[in-house]
Amino acid sequence: MEANLTLKPIDVSCIIINFNTTSYTLACLQSIIDLEESAINYELVVIDNASQADDYKKLKEGILQLNNDRIKLFRSKKNLGFGGGNMLGVQMASPCKYYAFINNDTLHLKKNTLKELMQFMESNPSIGISSPQMLDQDKNFRVTIDHFSSLGREILRRPLLEKLFPKIYLNRKKFYESPTRVQYVQGSYMFTKASAFNHIGGFDDNMFLYYEESDVSYRLLKQLNLSTYLYPQLSYVHYKSASTKKGIAIKIEQKISLLYYTKKHHGFIQHRILLSYYIIRYFFSSLFKPRYWKLFSVLVQGAPLSKSLKQQQQLHEID
Repeated sequence: MEANLTLKPIDVSCIIINFNTTSYTLACLQSIIDLEESAINYELVVIDNASQADDYKKLKEGILQLNNDRIKLFRSKKNLGFGGGNMLGVQMASPCKYYAFINNDTLHLKKNTLKELMQFMESNPSIGISSPQMLDQDKNFRVTIDHFSSLGREILRRPLLEKLFPKIYLNRKKFYESPTRVQYVQGSYMFTKASAFNHIGGFDDNMFLYYEESDVSYRLLKQLNLSTYLYPQLSYVHYKSASTKKGIAIKIEQKISLLYYTKKHHGFIQHRILLSYYIIRYFFSSLFKPRYWKLFSVLVQGAPLSKSLKQQQQLHEID
């Protein structure tokens, strides 16, 4: 579906992925349209990540009913995952100053959220990514920030590191009242400079579902010295993982991405130590919880990318 083209330069390209959750996607689009006034020029790039035919049909019909020229809908023949789906959105987006990577199971809550985030970023050129505060569906606080993965974080765990080194590892469960520099924000809402994001090559789509947002913030910091900030003056509702069903396959995927991330950023030795730690841990876990045998088996093989869900995706016909 092609939208009417505009000659005005795009300020913000919002990229939203749909995967068998059309009702969430339409509600997300509606919340942006209702609350974002025409103070900035933005577009809504919707990527259908190879949903089932019925869901895509509902999505297409729903977008037609919204009747908004800002919306551009594209359908992938293959489920590309989080990073890959967003990168397809980047390729389909108009040239713009900022990308807003927004999960489809989110809702805007305040007028001109995109405009305010853009103004915040324009006033702070040392920032590469910003995010509003995440809330749950009842508008209660939800953890939005996190620490870069490392051997210490995975073995010592977050609470201990936050207690021992509070200036480095900020309290994730604290509500911050002013803009705060953090290590990274959740991928459910990432507002980023397009030029910087493009410069580092965007999301690493070797990771199918996890650690993509951490990887981007880490590379922006290391390569361009651009920080990530929480901007709590704004907030959004996130229904959390509406399109991702929990299970052992998802846990395996998380460990594959984590170990890939560790080797990429921290080298072979840390990767082998962390891999050995998980092999031992899940061997004993498997003795009491047999469902972990499959995860243990993947870890013994080195948790290679070849075991990722990405390798199991099929091509689908597009109607």
